[in-house]
Amino acid sequence: MATKSVAVEEMCKAQKAGGPATILAIGTAVPSNCYYQSEYPDFYFRVTKSDHLTDLKSKFKRMCDRSSIKKRYMHLTEEILKENPNMCSFAAPSIDGRQDIVVKEIPKLAKEAASKAIKEWGQPESNITHLVFCTTSGVDMPGCDYQLTRLLGLRPSIKRLMMYQQGCHAGGTGLRLAKDLAENNKGARVLVVCSEMTVINFRGPSEAHMDSLVGQSLFGDGASAVIVGSDPDLSTEHPLYQIMSASQIIVADSEGVIDGHLRQEGLTFHLRKDVPSLVSDNIENTLVEAFTPILMDSIDSIIDWNSIFWIAHPGGPAILNQVQAKVGLKEEKLRVSRHILSEYGNMSSACVFFIMDEMRKRSVEEGKGTTGEGLEWGVLFGFGPGFTVETIVLHSVPI
Repeated sequence: MATKSVAVEEMCKAQKAGGPATILAIGTAVPSNCYYQSEYPDFYFRVTKSDHLTDLKSKFKRMCDRSSIKKRYMHLTEEILKENPNMCSFAAPSIDGRQDIVVKEIPKLAKEAASKAIKEWGQPESNITHLVFCTTSGVDMPGCDYQLTRLLGLRPSIKRLMMYQQGCHAGGTGLRLAKDLAENNKGARVLVVCSEMTVINFRGPSEAHMDSLVGQSLFGDGASAVIVGSDPDLSTEHPLYQIMSASQIIVADSEGVIDGHLRQEGLTFHLRKDVPSLVSDNIENTLVEAFTPILMDSIDSIIDWNSIFWIAHPGGPAILNQVQAKVGLKEEKLRVSRHILSEYGNMSSACVFFIMDEMRKRSVEEGKGTTGEGLEWGVLFGFGPGFTVETIVLHSVPI
């Protein structure tokens, strides 16, 4: 039987979307247990039976005071720690107990955030075609992506991607992958979820490992989710941010700056003191490289980086301070990043979507008419192990 030949190029073109990937909904969630930073040193040294380390406790209090954090949310409670005493030591074998908790709780917290995003989106779960799941909190097979598919009742044919151990830049990584999936698969709707818990890296203090103590003063639990798709149906969907470009770089001469290792004692955390300066030293070149292909000759008009909105991962106050100083940002440009750090701590990969959600809500409340504080263009930065930087250029959609 004769068949009509179709050019391969036309077939490929027909499979692709016509417009840029767009964020269509956002959801966030945290555990119910809230810890106030002013009280946390007493709690931490009590549950780890370390009150006798008075000098170290004083140093930890100063770390908490300088952290710019008011409160954090954690699944861990004193009761859980009593049931798992090895987690309160610095290096006692404890991976089995940690894994038993996170394998169950990470997907559950992810479900809460994803359900909020799906509700805002307003479409049935069956319309989700792809799932990208990011966590640094444990590993398992089948993974959290599989567990979340079952918890949400997503269709069995959904195309899943599980990303473990990416760290704080994984929110940006998830968006970068979602952009490719949405733009290259016509009609795709991608659910990106980040879910993180300190269960995997909580441990007692050690005078020989101050970088670990820094982590104990900063990290909190949280999950966030976004739904991404191209060519939104404006009669039923409400676009928020268009993803105009996405890139990832490994900063030169940065090996060992941030790393973590999964061991019998859980996930260990290592942080070099020069992280803030490495971020600030590379931030402006990264901005220019990201925006030049999009704005071309008009790039000179936004070299004042105050003319864009900022969604910067709040790794800690020193990082935000040095970024602000390096590119001459006004105080208000990083106010949302600082607010999320203050209210939740560093939630690793989940942070950037918390910031995005808060920014679009404030834009509406303040009558600025767009999702990006009244500005058309913006940037999302994620910083993490490697030392890796994810840079996402966003275009604000009027709402």
